[in-house]
Amino acid sequence: MAMSEELYTVREAMLYSQRIAQLSKALWKAAEKDWQAWIKPYDLNINEHHVLWIASNLEGASISDIAKFGVMHVSTAFNFSKNLEERGLLAFSKRNDDKRNTYVELTEKGKSLLVELTENYNQSKHSVLEGSLPLKEMYGKFPELLDLMAIIRNIYGDDFMDIFEGSLRKIE
Repeated sequence: MAMSEELYTVREAMLYSQRIAQLSKALWKAAEKDWQAWIKPYDLNINEHHVLWIASNLEGASISDIAKFGVMHVSTAFNFSKNLEERGLLAFSKRNDDKRNTYVELTEKGKSLLVELTENYNQSKHSVLEGSLPLKEMYGKFPELLDLMAIIRNIYGDDFMDIFEGSLRKIE
């Protein structure tokens, strides 16, 4: 008998997977609507904003880094980065020691846009935040999400979570 068979039944595994799938889809739809409402006045889509955010946090990020930490295909990361370059928000470069990879950096215009977005965060509705407020009132803080972060760490690795946590520390 395999180790995994001893830890859970097929029924438990299926129910757990379905719960995670349904709950994460519902949460993503709410988060996606909130995100789109926040960035729409700036003529950005979610992927473009995500690329800008990652480029800001990983100063001198490669397109591969953007794809990895943006949880998107390399061609998606490249195409959205190209759109942002054409708008003057990102600059592409190559490095003398690494001619194979393409790197991106925020331009001053891109940095200014992210600052403006951050300053205007409260101008749009945030249903995920509002849905979390009763928990904050009850416990005095927002949910920690430690279990969820542990699952993501096990799927995507320490590098992913280090970047994630570093980006949050930058905001603080």
